[in-house]
Amino acid sequence: MNKSFVLTAAIRGAALLAAVTVAGCGSEEVSAALPSKAVVGEPAPAFTATDANGKAISLADFKGKPVVLEWTNPGCPFVRKHYDSGNMPATQAKALGKDVAWVTIQTSGDADALSDLTSWQGDKKSAPTTSVIDADGSLGRTYGARTTPHMYIVDAAGKLVYAGAIDSVPSADADDIEGATNYVNQALDETLTGKPVSKAVTEPYGCSVKYPG
Repeated sequence: MNKSFVLTAAIRGAALLAAVTVAGCGSEEVSAALPSKAVVGEPAPAFTATDANGKAISLADFKGKPVVLEWTNPGCPFVRKHYDSGNMPATQAKALGKDVAWVTIQTSGDADALSDLTSWQGDKKSAPTTSVIDADGSLGRTYGARTTPHMYIVDAAGKLVYAGAIDSVPSADADDIEGATNYVNQALDETLTGKPVSKAVTEPYGCSVKYPG
């Protein structure tokens, strides 16, 4: 059964920021007009995917705990900024230490993409709860993922409480991390202490997600 989803004013405002420039990614600008069923403040869209062990996983598997969804691409300089510096693995470790599940997602890719992703994660000392390849792009389209990285947080009750960038400085320069606000850490801290997320929607930055077809 089809359902229409109405964007909140905050989401609409973020979507009106026309595009994210992805210099150095070998990619075009990112369209802000991806259809999405993911609306901050509403239940997060259900999904199923195949993880690195070949097992089917779903959002429901993490019922009762917060979940971070991270869109990634090891070849993207914006992603490398946060992994080569150790910022993303540290953000993951902090979340996992608070019993938060972390799902890393790469949209598109061939049969070797998952093994390549997990090998790269090992090199970067990254240890998410699970990793999946969204080969047909259905998961990315459901959530409206536009960039790598693009971050989402689902609270323990299954509500989407954050969507946007990992931090407040949209650059590929690791030197900018120190002075940036880590939106994921901030949103998780607020969610875990029962507070409303103060910056629930931010503009993602990075390389464009490559959708097949």
